[in-house]
Amino acid sequence: MNRKTLFISVAGLLLLVFAVAAVLFQQSASESRNQSALEREGAPIKGPHDAKVTIVEFLDPACGTCRDFYPLVKRLIDKYPGKVRVMVRYAPLHPGSDQVVKMLEAARYQGKFWQALELLFRDQNRWVVNHNSQPTRALAVLRSLDLDLNRFSADMNRPELAQAIQRDVQDGQALNVRATPEFFVNGRPMTSFSYDHLSNLVKEAVADAY
Repeated sequence: MNRKTLFISVAGLLLLVFAVAAVLFQQSASESRNQSALEREGAPIKGPHDAKVTIVEFLDPACGTCRDFYPLVKRLIDKYPGKVRVMVRYAPLHPGSDQVVKMLEAARYQGKFWQALELLFRDQNRWVVNHNSQPTRALAVLRSLDLDLNRFSADMNRPELAQAIQRDVQDGQALNVRATPEFFVNGRPMTSFSYDHLSNLVKEAVADAY
């Protein structure tokens, strides 16, 4: 092999190494951005906070499938005591749901988030009409909770509440969340939507973590 051929070969190899390194760097940066978009400090959590397996769920309270999956997700927490938690992120995709999400957060300030969510799911047909949220009707549903309604109304307008919801919306967009519910298990997205697939992801994550 003459010097010219050797030089070309070495140069080609260096270009190949550089290209592979660039792709790996971009993948790593993308994964890092996605990981930072998955969890939000202060988001509602069901299950032990120190659990090693986290199911991140982007949901819309007006979503019928979110309602149907709610008891199934709770079942996964119960199936692995102390090992699994669920973090709720908001994806208010239905018209009017942004206001209902504010109600959930306002109820949370009074320690009633999960009660409010379960009540809205239970009576979803009372306040969701033709896939549109009716905030006034949702508020009527929540009035059955023991809430300080004056504080509740004031909390709905807190700027930090709006910022948290906006953060969820932006993170959902970054993660390409286009429908609800959308689940991630320890950062892994569902490649097909079914309870069995979600259950298997959780099972694998628990086996890896414990």
